Amino acid sequence: MRSIALLNQKGGSGKTTTAVNLAAALSESKRRVLLIDFDPSAAASSWLGAKDESRGLLDVLLGGKPLAELVQQTALEDFDIVPSSLSLAGAEKQVAGEIGAETLLKKKCAKLPDGRWDYLLIDCPPTLGLFTLNALSAASEVLIPVEAHVIALGGLVSLMQTVEVVRERLNPSLLVCGVLACRVDGRTNHARDVVGALKEKFGPLLFKTLIRENVRLAECPSFGKPVTVFANGSAGAEDYRALAREVL
Repeated sequence: MRSIALLNQKGGSGKTTTAVNLAAALSESKRRVLLIDFDPSAAASSWLGAKDESRGLLDVLLGGKPLAELVQQTALEDFDIVPSSLSLAGAEKQVAGEIGAETLLKKKCAKLPDGRWDYLLIDCPPTLGLFTLNALSAASEVLIPVEAHVIALGGLVSLMQTVEVVRERLNPSLLVCGVLACRVDGRTNHARDVVGALKEKFGPLLFKTLIRENVRLAECPSFGKPVTVFANGSAGAEDYRALAREVL
C-alpha cells in the first residue's frame, strides 16, 4: 500500500480539496483508496458526510481500538474514509504524554488489513505539531499543495525543514513525492510568476499538473461530492484526474 501525507501548515492551500479529489480520481482508476482525516477541523469528513460522534481516532491513538474499526465507505466505490472527530481538537497535549507519541499512528496503520487498499492518503492538520509528525511518521511520501500566491511561498522553507527532521529522526524512508500548485489563475501575471518560482525552486518535484482556480471546486463541498462527481466535465475534475495520472 502506497501511503501519502498531504501537508501544508497554511490554510487555504488546497490541502483538503486535494485529499478528497485526488482520492476520488484514484478510485475512478480502480485503485482502492483509504483517506484518513487527521485534521481536527474534520473538513474532509464533513465534505463526504462521514461522522464520528465518539472519541474515534483519539481512542485509536491512546487505546487498543483498531484503526480499521473506524473505516466508513463513501458514496464512491473503492473510496473509504476514517473520519476525524471533535475529540482530536486540543488533544495533542494528551497524546504527547504517551511513549513514542510521534509514532502512534504509524503503529496503528501497520495493523490495517493487508491488501485491502492500494493507497492510503492522510489529510494532515494545518499545523506542524504532534499530529502532523504522526502523519509524516506513518506515510512513505509527502504531497505538498501550495496556493499560487507569493505569500504562500514563505512557509515552504519551514515545512521542508520539518520533513527533513522527520526523515532524519523518525522515518528514513520519507520522500516528497511532489509539490502541487493550486488555485492557479492563469490570467494573472502574479500566478504565472509564482508557478515560475516554484519550478525554479523545486524543479522536477513540481507536478506538471496545475490545479486551476475553478468555481466548481469551491462549490462541490457544499453538495457533499468530489468534483469528479459534482461537475464531471469541469476544469477542476480534469485537473485532479491529471494529477491522479501523475501520482499513478
